[in-house]
Amino acid sequence: MTVRAIVIDIEGTTSPTDSVRTDLYGYTEANLPRWLAENPDGAADLVLSQTRELANEPDASAARVAEILTDWLHSDVKAEPLKAAQGAICAEGFRAGDLAGRFFPDVAPALRTWHASGIPLYVYSSGSERNQRDWFRYAEVGDLSDVLAGHFDLVTAGPKRDRASYESIAKAIEVPPSEILFLSDHPDELDAAVEAGWQVVGVARPGEPNTPWAPHRWVSTFAEVDPK
Repeated sequence: MTVRAIVIDIEGTTSPTDSVRTDLYGYTEANLPRWLAENPDGAADLVLSQTRELANEPDASAARVAEILTDWLHSDVKAEPLKAAQGAICAEGFRAGDLAGRFFPDVAPALRTWHASGIPLYVYSSGSERNQRDWFRYAEVGDLSDVLAGHFDLVTAGPKRDRASYESIAKAIEVPPSEILFLSDHPDELDAAVEAGWQVVGVARPGEPNTPWAPHRWVSTFAEVDPK
């Protein structure tokens, strides 16, 4: 089938899960109390108010909000204020040289080849668009941002296990669902994309946590994907 666009996941697909969890999550946790307390230019105001509302703690101090967000981080809660805080905090880290995007060795060559062939490439990840852009821009292998046509996250597209999210992305990029290829390590995400009419290929890399299951096709590297 024809492929006119490729959408890629990050964690476990382009990059080791531990690189995201250890690097981004760890940096966020270490810097949350400081960032919330300092609240430069009021950047944390919305994070503070949204967290208090979601946690039903309207009088929570900045220190208490940091505790709540840290608990959500450990539980992998996909909450908008947590993602916003992580995006802002990690943006500081990338620009200071404390963070860099880590990728499996087959990823950058494949992305550059697909981009050169004229196929638009998009990212769809639970991480904020801001973190996604920095992950590719400040990659250890060099800036990869120029090969990407766009980014989607839980705010701009919706939950990754919902069919409607994939329908929304297809509409946004103006490509028929049947001509979009999605690469992810998570079977539930592949299922949702198939329900929306997309083509899918599962990515099962050694040492990663998700287990492949039928009926999807699975590969261990991007080199095995031939989008024609």
